[in-house]
Amino acid sequence: MATVVDAITAEIEQLRVRDLSPGLAQLAVSLAESVDMPGSPTAKANAARELRAVMEDLRKLAPVQAEMDWVDELAVKKEQKREDGLVRARRA
Repeated sequence: MATVVDAITAEIEQLRVRDLSPGLAQLAVSLAESVDMPGSPTAKANAARELRAVMEDLRKLAPVQAEMDWVDELAVKKEQKREDGLVRARRA
């Protein structure tokens, strides 16, 4: 079973926010360590609540990734064919 630290570290890497906000990223890892450590359930619950809030802030800072869907891919292919002279524009 993966630890909370492993999961948080992986998400921070996936979001690519470590360089954007290194202090907030380190705080998230520190809080994750607190959740993983044995101790009072109340302390773990408080750390988990704060961790959730910090991760929410980090997600807001994450750069938007440009993902292409199949419609975008078709548009790119059509434009490439048009540039190569394989497709002519329609006449009205």
